Amino acid sequence: MTAPDLLTHPPRLPLIAPSILSADFARMGEDCAHILAPTDAHGGGGGADLLHLDVMDGHFVPNLTMGPDLCRCLRAALPTAYLDVHLMVTDPDKYFEPFSKAGANCVTFHIEVTPLQRVNDLVARAHALGMRAGLAINPPTPIDAILPVINLPDLILVMSVNPGFSGQAFIDESLAKTRVARSHLNPQQRLQMDGGIGPAQAEAVRAAGCDVLVAASAIFKRPREQRADVVRILRGENLSR
Repeated sequence: MTAPDLLTHPPRLPLIAPSILSADFARMGEDCAHILAPTDAHGGGGGADLLHLDVMDGHFVPNLTMGPDLCRCLRAALPTAYLDVHLMVTDPDKYFEPFSKAGANCVTFHIEVTPLQRVNDLVARAHALGMRAGLAINPPTPIDAILPVINLPDLILVMSVNPGFSGQAFIDESLAKTRVARSHLNPQQRLQMDGGIGPAQAEAVRAAGCDVLVAASAIFKRPREQRADVVRILRGENLSR
């Protein structure tokens, strides 16, 4: 991998993963470089930990977004960035190799399109291609659907909105699912939540056991000079320090 393995050896927790779905696509490189840059006394960067890439195929979810080429361009522009690819697609297997070649560090696929007996094979394939593997679950899907395989992936992603578009309202009932997932995970596995997370939801999300928080609109829809404070609030840091 081209970046440190943040998932299994995180330098700090929780990790904050801005979703570039809400970034300015005309200024993508600038936005991503700034949000990952360290903060300093003069404003500096956003201080986030990794980038979350929402890949949608227009079939599994009702939207089309980005593909391997965008990942490849981000990797070229940001050689040390950790690129976390969320595959909201009907056939995730066919995207593993293209995203591996494009520089992805982790690929997450959905249980809704993956039979239980195939989860181990997909995790192993991601690992063979040099990536970590995540398994995602949508709000309507009961947590029992992933419990038989919950310890196979490196990351479990609990969606707190129905996937497809950024800017949706957080589904509070997702927190109960998150608490159950956390009780089954080992210390090397990360628990990620994605959807509608902003400063108002962050404390409850962390308390439910999530140690990777994805935020899109809450970060990228703010003026650039305000984004570092949002990241710090999401992480649970005291802004008065």
